[in-house]
Amino acid sequence: MTTSPTTGPPPLGTRDAARRARVAVALVFGVHGAVGGTFVSRIPWIQHHLGLSPGQLGLALVMPAIGSSLAMPLAGRFVHRWGGRAAVRVLLSLCCLSVALPVLAPSLPVLCLALLAYGATAGMSDVAMNAQGVEIEQRLGRSIMSGLHGMWSAGGLVASGIGIFAAHQAFDPRLQLAVAAALLLALAQPVCAALPDLRASEQAEEPPRFALPPRSSLVIGAVGFCAVFAEGASMDWSGVYLRDVTGASPTVAASAYTAFALTMAVGRLAGDAVIRRVGAVRAARLSGAVATAGGLLVVAADRPALAIPGFALIGIGVAVVVPLAFAAAGRIGDNPSQAIAGVATVTYTSGLVAPAIVGGLAQASSLTVSFGVVTALSFALLLGAGALRRAEVRSPGGTVAVAAAPGGPGTREPVSGEPSVGEPVARGSGPNAPAG
Repeated sequence: MTTSPTTGPPPLGTRDAARRARVAVALVFGVHGAVGGTFVSRIPWIQHHLGLSPGQLGLALVMPAIGSSLAMPLAGRFVHRWGGRAAVRVLLSLCCLSVALPVLAPSLPVLCLALLAYGATAGMSDVAMNAQGVEIEQRLGRSIMSGLHGMWSAGGLVASGIGIFAAHQAFDPRLQLAVAAALLLALAQPVCAALPDLRASEQAEEPPRFALPPRSSLVIGAVGFCAVFAEGASMDWSGVYLRDVTGASPTVAASAYTAFALTMAVGRLAGDAVIRRVGAVRAARLSGAVATAGGLLVVAADRPALAIPGFALIGIGVAVVVPLAFAAAGRIGDNPSQAIAGVATVTYTSGLVAPAIVGGLAQASSLTVSFGVVTALSFALLLGAGALRRAEVRSPGGTVAVAAAPGGPGTREPVSGEPSVGEPVARGSGPNAPAG
């Protein structure tokens, strides 16, 4: 992915080419999210069909995260060898096909293997498409990663809604997921073909087959860990919290997840405008403050009317943090996919352990104490926001691309170690400049 040492990454050619690249990568995120939403909507049928106990289902649902964690370090090599467009196309195609496997499993062991494969393809394609998104963002010279993740959320919501409708109409899930896999695969082909063919520079060293994350990505991953912990805890436990702590009815309890998911999707779709206005670090701090306020509201809630807005605020608060973490990781070193894989592994591990930790704390004390921990981790986003400084987008000319602020058009407050506003920023120089 060729860059100039003084002017940053080259632009994407004409305005139409830049628009096509942004639309194409956004649709890739939407397809990937739709794959996940399609699978999630049929989990209850899988449990009933195989007669799984809650514990057995929980074991099976750990497998996608394990598959992702094991396969993500392989993605950097694929992206380097094939180029971004070909890597996304192959890996996303495999991901689309793998979604049909779990409903075909005749037993728990086979289901676990199917979910391992599904998680591996989903994880590798996730790394490849985020690396592509970061590169396009750099060449556009303005923030787009939050909106891309918003498209992922929107794709998941649409697909899960279709799945709920299919379940209500008693469609055979094996037929439904086979059709969904074929349609998503067919949609992925022209979408991926429209991506720009971004490749590593000839001087870039080929990453190892199994690339461990660079140390510089671990702090960024820790920030993402906090955000995904709050996200996973809220997604899995919000309904239980409303029912058991605030005495909500089942219908009202179910609305907590809806409020959380919708506000997170809206927050991501609108997040780029905020990031362009105030910069990545301030946006992350603002996110941490909103998520902390939501957590405090949840902890203090004694009735649903307080808890539901609290979960909604958590959703808004964590919305842009993971996109910013991926954007920051993508500016580390000559192989952004390697650092993105490291950050993704750390953050997705958080999503794996969060529900179990919340449940363990609730068993030992109470759900209120569990969400006190969630609130503390949300507050940690305020403290760790500086780690996302690499996510500040440089325009193709080398200057920091931030919307007009009180200091004047196209300016922002300088951070320690940076040149003054308007002074060109050399790629790879200075403590806060992107290293990619």
